Amino acid sequence: MGIEAAFMVPHPPVIIPKVGKGEEGKISKTKEAYEEVASRIEKLKPDTIVIISSHQTMYADYFHISPRKSAKGNFEKFKVSSVNMAVKYDTEFVDEIVSIAQSHHVPAGTKGEKDKMLDYGTMIPLTFVNQKWKEYKLVRIGLSGLPFTRHYELGQCVKEAANRLGRKTVVIASGDLSHRMQKDGPYGYVTEGPKYDEKVMNIMEHARFDELFNFDEGVLAKAAECGHRTFLVLAGSLDHTAVQAEKLSYEGPFGVGYGICSYRVLGEDKECNFKEKYIAREERKIEEYKKKEDGFVSLARSAIKEYATSGEILRVPNPLPEELCHKKAGAFVLIKEAGKLRGCIGTIEPVKESLAEEIICNAVNAAFHDPRYAPIRKDELKRLEIIVDVTGELEEIDSTEMLDIDRYGVIVSRGRKKGFLLPNQNGLETVEQQVAIARKNAGVKPKEKVKMERFEVVRHI
Repeated sequence: MGIEAAFMVPHPPVIIPKVGKGEEGKISKTKEAYEEVASRIEKLKPDTIVIISSHQTMYADYFHISPRKSAKGNFEKFKVSSVNMAVKYDTEFVDEIVSIAQSHHVPAGTKGEKDKMLDYGTMIPLTFVNQKWKEYKLVRIGLSGLPFTRHYELGQCVKEAANRLGRKTVVIASGDLSHRMQKDGPYGYVTEGPKYDEKVMNIMEHARFDELFNFDEGVLAKAAECGHRTFLVLAGSLDHTAVQAEKLSYEGPFGVGYGICSYRVLGEDKECNFKEKYIAREERKIEEYKKKEDGFVSLARSAIKEYATSGEILRVPNPLPEELCHKKAGAFVLIKEAGKLRGCIGTIEPVKESLAEEIICNAVNAAFHDPRYAPIRKDELKRLEIIVDVTGELEEIDSTEMLDIDRYGVIVSRGRKKGFLLPNQNGLETVEQQVAIARKNAGVKPKEKVKMERFEVVRHI
């Protein structure tokens, strides 16, 4: 017993006849593939179905697993309240996942429920499953803003729970692909849309799950996908597992990519260690980066390592380049893991006696005290990409024409309210966007009069 199969599925509301009102005929391949998924689940007769839904409650630093003994849902959001369903939760399985997650330091649990109703990312797959098999209990899991590796680790917890309980289990990853596939679609078109879909479908069709880690967050945002992290949890649930992978369908007539793949478990396979392979690649890559790092970045890295291992602030090393020892300047330390921001804290103007102290302090704060992210763990140290931005002097300006998003950062202030934005930010296309974000950060309304200042940044990598 344990996980016997897994499925990657989309959740187009239009596939429900009373919602689609005839439009469901345009995704007939998806419907046929969904019916095949339901038939395969019927043959397996699972005790438990685990659904990872991109429309379940989501937190930045925590995986929410639905509590309670049961739940209901309907499609009232799509003006069809007559289509509804009820499920029973596998509370023992949920408790086991939470216990295992805690032992592995994966932030997952049943606290923080925002909506006890079933989401449509859960109901659409179950609409098909219920036509064939109803003798199961459900586990419903949401996503988070945590790194890809943490989603994979959550999947590993699901696998371990299924094995411990001896549950015959099926895992369903419910998520669409790109939402930006057509110019006349509801979200428009970008070249990243079809490229993302083609790449992901190729990965999923051949179960090359380690390649799911190799996607840049900026590309995912441009493609406007909603399923990538669900696929990573599915991949984690198949860690060290040989599978027979099969693509059942792909289409996207509404400008959104819908893909369905099936994975039948064949047995254990130590070669299918997807996260381990990825981590090994990342650590080799960072080792190459470290050979090229300048003294600014090496100092920040040393500060992070010292605090992670001893809990102490690094003393300023001696000797250091004169600029670090005798110059005062603001500095930002930006930390990435696998291309995803992992922490960023800095100062526009100096608050320490030297640039070296400024970097050490901000490196520790970025790694361990950025409230948006969990503190850096020791096992992450070998995978961190670190960037140090040293800020120049502030210069007051009276027009946005004096800004350049690639060259200058901007500070917007009104009284005690102050907001800023560094230059050369991903997704930033215009000066107007830059100023608007800085205003928002300051809590200043769009038409309120403000003082603007610009500053240059010297980047160290």
